Amino acid sequence: MARVLVVDDERSMREYLEILLRKMGHVATTVADCGSALRLAENQEFDLVLSDLRIGKESGIEVLRAFKTAQPDTEVVMITAFATMENAIEAMKLGAYDYVTKPFKNEELWLIVQKALEKHQLQRENESLRIQLSSRGRVAGMVGDSAAMKEVYSLIEKVAQSRTTVLVVGESGVGKELVARAVHSKGPRATGPFVPINCGAIPEGLVESELFGHVRGAFTGATVDRPGLFKAAGGGTIFLDEVGELPLPTQVKLLRAIQDRRVKPVGGNRDIEVDARIIAATNRDLAEEVKEGRFREDLYYRLNVIQVFVPPLRRRREDILPLAEHFIAVHSSEKGCAHLSMSKEASSYLQSYDWPGNVRELENAIERAVTLTEGAIIQPDMLPPQIRGVQPVPEGEVTLPPGGIDLQAYLDALERRFLQMALVRAGGVKKEAAKLLGLTFRSMRYRLAKQGLSSPRSNDGDDGDE
Repeated sequence: MARVLVVDDERSMREYLEILLRKMGHVATTVADCGSALRLAENQEFDLVLSDLRIGKESGIEVLRAFKTAQPDTEVVMITAFATMENAIEAMKLGAYDYVTKPFKNEELWLIVQKALEKHQLQRENESLRIQLSSRGRVAGMVGDSAAMKEVYSLIEKVAQSRTTVLVVGESGVGKELVARAVHSKGPRATGPFVPINCGAIPEGLVESELFGHVRGAFTGATVDRPGLFKAAGGGTIFLDEVGELPLPTQVKLLRAIQDRRVKPVGGNRDIEVDARIIAATNRDLAEEVKEGRFREDLYYRLNVIQVFVPPLRRRREDILPLAEHFIAVHSSEKGCAHLSMSKEASSYLQSYDWPGNVRELENAIERAVTLTEGAIIQPDMLPPQIRGVQPVPEGEVTLPPGGIDLQAYLDALERRFLQMALVRAGGVKKEAAKLLGLTFRSMRYRLAKQGLSSPRSNDGDDGDE
């Protein structure tokens, strides 16, 4: 069963095609004008579009253009009583699957619809196969096929089989715990527990008890003996996230646990043997922390036997859209809604943003977009403001000088700067620069002329009323 859109200004033709498509087992949506079709192109997915070439005074070519921009995989068949070779060539150049002239036989249209849908299905299957093939060599739970991530995957495969201590480094939100879990799951300890602990989230007075355990009466509230996380991890893996946050006294005991494979519970008199593999992670520069006396040098070298660096998103931009698609699928499924698509403009915003919060920030942005989107396609306004460049000025960041300010001159200078930055980012293409600033092309052209950055009418191929 396919989703088919019919665009025709003649009611009788819309009803006829709807009946025919239903007999074929498809779901048909019909509209009588280009405006309705263009709105659907942005908000609802279709497998096939059947559009008249002349829709009142409008052209079905606009429908074709809209769908090939918003939904490139959707097949479009043009139907018209005014067949000319020029029309056919234009439609095919713009990506139409085929061109049918009125009057047509049911069998003729039936065959074209069937072939167009077969092509659409084949494209989807090929894309699915491409994703499967590209994911070979990936680590389960991790998304990304950039050269940088392939190095990470390769290193994971190499270190997983040993019990060597691993230090995972990278900025916050890059997925350091995913790397640790992958090392655990691919090694001989996979059947044992994976025990994560955020060293920075535990009060300093309790961190030793959490790690090494305590005996009854060791401190107020210690009413029973409690094994620490090292003991709980057994023959599995203990993951020390944000290890750079550990206080120096605890670092001494951690060093002993790594060297001797023994820990002493808080308040206890005897050591307990432990067998857990240790994987640590940090977003700090531990070498610098050692220089500053905040981290023990001997512990640093014990932890940093093998280092896995997880690059930030801004250094592997080719992974941004695959990650976004992954999170769209995850959160669409969680919310029980149909799988959404990302508009071309929204995708452009994602790829242009630097993602200081990395993968975690990207997932949060996608979850927000999936929650707010009412149609089938995520538009830019569903993304967080900072990604669209609409950043509120933090309170207290702007001050009024004692002698006052020439507000208009200040705003003019600010406008000029943003216009220049937008043009640079858009490679000099004014229409694209206008989109970056949330302006119409007409407004962009006026502001450029006002600032002396171009004439009101230029011949650079960008102009045209919009």
